Amino acid sequence: MRVEDFDFELPDELIAQTPLIDRTASRLMVVTPGATKVEHHHFAHVLDELHAGDCLVLNDTRVLPARLMGVKEETGAHIEVLLLKQLAGTDEWETLVKPAKRVKVGTVITFGEGLLTATCTGELEHGGRTFDFHYDGIFYEILEQLGEMPLPPYIREKLEDKDRYQTVYAKERGSAAAPTAGLHFTEQLLEQVKAKGVEVVFITLHVGLGTFRPVSVDSIENHEMHAEFYSVTEQAADTINRVKRNGGKVIAVGTTSTRTLETIGSKYEGEVRAEQGWTSIFIYPGYNFTVVDGLITNFHLPKSTLVMLVSTLATRETILSAYQQAVDEKYRFFSFGDAMFIRPKK
Repeated sequence: MRVEDFDFELPDELIAQTPLIDRTASRLMVVTPGATKVEHHHFAHVLDELHAGDCLVLNDTRVLPARLMGVKEETGAHIEVLLLKQLAGTDEWETLVKPAKRVKVGTVITFGEGLLTATCTGELEHGGRTFDFHYDGIFYEILEQLGEMPLPPYIREKLEDKDRYQTVYAKERGSAAAPTAGLHFTEQLLEQVKAKGVEVVFITLHVGLGTFRPVSVDSIENHEMHAEFYSVTEQAADTINRVKRNGGKVIAVGTTSTRTLETIGSKYEGEVRAEQGWTSIFIYPGYNFTVVDGLITNFHLPKSTLVMLVSTLATRETILSAYQQAVDEKYRFFSFGDAMFIRPKK
């Protein structure tokens, strides 16, 4: 199957640059797999699509304010450092640096007038560097004070409120990007979901920057996915399995929750087990879902692995038709945009 099969025309003005004040005010397109006709609602309508005995699965990862603006100690040159991955048990991080050519092993970068400093300990590919960080106090508290949200490259507006790039249930630190389907939920809406008799379950997948990496091959079978860390607790696994046994539907909030559940379910014949690990699962048409029945998701980039995933759940023709209708109806696209609900198949 070719990458071009998942292309569509998207006017730049439909790429949402700022979040709505009210999270639930976003629009919601409801898609029935195999059908070309869609329904148009606002996000609060998702309550009507969830039923007692179903299970809503959300990704509770928390985005790190991982973009740090510093100066080179020797020259005062401005350097941008983006934290990617902490090396286990240390204060050392893999990072991306701009401009990378100015940072060599031994270079010291200062942030926040000395509140945080970093010494370059290694050079990686594509502008990557490893840094050993030095500070007094708690690293993550300093990061919250100095860091900026690592917004996707298609968002050019400054984010005034950091919390709008976090879900209201964000808990486990570690993501380089938000699980954006969850940005539409408020605490009140989640309470209403529970009041309907729907189980609400949290799992974790830390979103990597590779989620924005374009597919650079012609045939999607040749694409290699980036790896991301996931974690599922015993309680979460037991609840999901019980819902499945009782005939309820498992509704994943976002492609990250979907990839986590399917990574585990594909290993254990549809059973979800408590485990941690790294997943590089690539879901595209031809894949048979083992756990997920329905999906809440945003509108994604043309030719992206995310469009391929949603096309697998609802068929490529259905999704491309829905996306064309979204363009025609001027839906807002990408991270701060509107949402889609793909109904479970009957």
